[in-house]
Amino acid sequence: MKNFFIAIIISSRYYFPMTKNNNARIRELIARISRIMAAEEWKDEINPSQWAALSYLAEANRFSRAPSQVAEYMSATRGTVSQTLKTLARKGFIEEVRSDTDKRSISYTVTKKGKKFVEQRQALEDAFHLPDEALATALVQGLETLVRNALRRRGQRPFGVCETCAHNRKIKDGWFCDLLQEPLKSNEIKQLC
Repeated sequence: MKNFFIAIIISSRYYFPMTKNNNARIRELIARISRIMAAEEWKDEINPSQWAALSYLAEANRFSRAPSQVAEYMSATRGTVSQTLKTLARKGFIEEVRSDTDKRSISYTVTKKGKKFVEQRQALEDAFHLPDEALATALVQGLETLVRNALRRRGQRPFGVCETCAHNRKIKDGWFCDLLQEPLKSNEIKQLC
């Protein structure tokens, strides 16, 4: 499967009609890739929704691991995500953490088993390897723009990496989030918030 997605992108003109406008074509291709990925994701012991939640939690910083934030990131209902998180916890991929200050407030951390699973699943990314770096960069930028536009239309906020956030600033001892008024650990600036 290493170059499977390259073949889809490069040779898609042979498999799909080119009579549609670009917007419809982009949607069609993304939907097709999503179905292929979902089919791959059903092969493991967790389903695609559980994988989406687990992979998000593996990348999220300590401020972004509450069930409501997972639901927002996944564009899913809180009830659905709550069941997904409970299943992941029962399977040993994540652990629930109660707040020391407010016992009603919970967040999740990824267990060693969950981290190992995420690392193994990263192998699927090899299928997305594009030999042309300029093409890969353009594709990433284009997809990021599509995601931002879709979220904006839905009235949802985008998630991003702390180091690129306007609220993140360098201080003498490291980094500081001006929005949350919290210092950041060096590894957190590479995580989703």
